[in-house]
Amino acid sequence: MTQERKNRILSPREMGECREYTEKMRQLNEGKGKKVFVLTFGCQQNEADSEKLAGMSMDMGYTVTKDPHEADLILVNTCAIREHAEKKALSIIGQYKHIKAARPETMIGVCGCMVVQEHRAEEIKFRYPYVDFIFGTSSLHRFPKLLYDKTTKGKRLYCPQESEFCVAEGLRINRESNYRAWVSIMYGCNNFCSYCIVPYVRGRERSREMHEIVAEVRDLAQRGYKDITLLGQNVNSYAKDSEFTYDFADLMAELSKIEGDFLLRFMTSHPKDASKKLIDTMAQNPKIARHFHLPMQSGSDEILAKMNRRYDTKKYLETVDYLREKIPGITITTDIIVGFPGETEEDFEGTLNMLRRVKFDMIYSFIYSPRKGTPAAEMECQIPDSVKSERFNRLLAVQNEIAFELNQQEVGKTLRVLCDGISKNNEKVYSGRTEGNKIVFFDGDESDTGKYINVKIDRAEAFALYGQKV
Repeated sequence: MTQERKNRILSPREMGECREYTEKMRQLNEGKGKKVFVLTFGCQQNEADSEKLAGMSMDMGYTVTKDPHEADLILVNTCAIREHAEKKALSIIGQYKHIKAARPETMIGVCGCMVVQEHRAEEIKFRYPYVDFIFGTSSLHRFPKLLYDKTTKGKRLYCPQESEFCVAEGLRINRESNYRAWVSIMYGCNNFCSYCIVPYVRGRERSREMHEIVAEVRDLAQRGYKDITLLGQNVNSYAKDSEFTYDFADLMAELSKIEGDFLLRFMTSHPKDASKKLIDTMAQNPKIARHFHLPMQSGSDEILAKMNRRYDTKKYLETVDYLREKIPGITITTDIIVGFPGETEEDFEGTLNMLRRVKFDMIYSFIYSPRKGTPAAEMECQIPDSVKSERFNRLLAVQNEIAFELNQQEVGKTLRVLCDGISKNNEKVYSGRTEGNKIVFFDGDESDTGKYINVKIDRAEAFALYGQKV
């Protein structure tokens, strides 16, 4: 495969087909007051995809609704990263059978990572006959044509994946927030970690051209967005597998030149590609948030090798130390998998020791879940659930102590917080996030939402800070 095909951008002719069927659907829907409901499972990339699906639906004459019962079109954007996410999606899709029975004209589409897996596509085809169409992650731009064909021909359509993954520019985005935004800079993954399904369901890495990303971020800044997160399965390998002459650090430097009061974030990073050049670029540009999410996964070199992570604990610690040297006070977060096949007690103790050595501000921890089609699912020495659960609880206990200690250091400080509005769990307080992405609860009012607020921290827990607006 040539470099060009690895990073192929859809041609104007191909995107013209998308616009053609968008207009045909708009004409069919004109004056009918049709509504679309989009349900999203999974990562931020799925959320960004759903914003495009909603935007394309609006171009086709739909208005967005939060109630599936009043929708004429229901779209379920699925995740395949863990078994639990798939089962939850299938359960909710099953509930939509009653909506279809009450309103047979309602169309139901299922898309995203889960349906790219052949066994899940077949399951939906035969066990969920009321689902009208499915399409995979490579077919987002074909959504208008699929919808038009289903509307005009009536047949159920199954397009779980295209033969080639591409980059589609110019799709309308209906953003959920008017102050926080997701910006996809690349798609797919080349890493093939032995536990991960992503390269199989999202394809190989494809990067957007820098000028397209700069234009999108500049537009967001001009519209007053305060927090802009660049997305990719491995953002710091951006442009690495393409004909482009720039890299992720160059992109971050260019975006930092854009005028406006906003912060740039990015996720997710791979330690093997976290270069000193990128860290230096972060240190030199105050528009880049002082937060680095650096998934470690395990503190055992043997387990990291089995995971095909292509770094060891020494390399990881060198990166962490360089981050802290160049950017004092930076928040570092990570991902940890507990109970990977063959993980011994010694391996697990290595992970706990890494937590104590690095002192992460926060961890996102997961009990290993076998994914069909990945090498790890076929490995011997699968860990019993009881052992995985016991280790998981011990991991959380160690991390809670570390996070509590770190957050106590914030008490008495006044921090700049981007307010997200009323807390989802406590309607009496408002919540927001610091530059380091720490959650803060405080007394606020509705006018604070979407704005930077200065909050003096007077109390801290392991997972959050509490304070008063000043």
